[in-house]
Amino acid sequence: MTSFAPDSIVLNRKLPLWYQVSQSLRASILGRSPRDPLRLPTEERLAEHYGVSVLTMRQALKELEDEGLISRHRRRGTFIEPDALRGAPVRLLGSVDAIVAQQSGMTTELLDHGTASVPAELAEYFPDLAEVATYHRLRSDEKTGEPTNHAVNHIRPELAERIDLDDLVRWPMTKVLRDVVGVDISRITDTVEARLADPDTARLLQVPLLSPILHYTGITYDTEGRALDVAVIHYRGDRFSFTVTLDA
Repeated sequence: MTSFAPDSIVLNRKLPLWYQVSQSLRASILGRSPRDPLRLPTEERLAEHYGVSVLTMRQALKELEDEGLISRHRRRGTFIEPDALRGAPVRLLGSVDAIVAQQSGMTTELLDHGTASVPAELAEYFPDLAEVATYHRLRSDEKTGEPTNHAVNHIRPELAERIDLDDLVRWPMTKVLRDVVGVDISRITDTVEARLADPDTARLLQVPLLSPILHYTGITYDTEGRALDVAVIHYRGDRFSFTVTLDA
């Protein structure tokens, strides 16, 4: 049986290795194609792939097993759970792969794209620009078709010229910028606040007007400190929670 092939990752020694590996593997699992095999490589092969010890790999796999994304069977191997819940808590734990993981594993529809004036509330992030490229996407649960979140990305125009629209249906914007466009991302800052659904958001997410939603803003910076992408995402409040974990 052919094994599932996870993405590669450049490890940050300032963060727990098991956590980075688990988030990278989680993103690969949730972003897989339906045609991909369900069986994972052995612990030893995965440890070699990520450049970590087998003990670290076991800790990463336990995290995914506890979450219900994989199951481990003695002598048979480790398998992706095809019916694993997609609307899991969104975790803000300090790595780019965590951001990719939180945005993966859903059916994505590109609603609209084009150029627009920089919104007044985002002007501080694009002081040198008059216009930005915008992409509106709606993500839905793969099994039920129920809308889960609506995302609007504001991108520097020179980067937008290198983005293939098909990639935005397959992958999160963070992954496209990093792995396809080749941007060197230095950091992403996240802000989450509670809001009430306005008419447009309520219609898109199929929730009652003034229902609670989670309003997420993520700013992606390059190594020169420039904002490359400002993502504004509205999550259904009955489907998502945010967890922040600080390791001493």
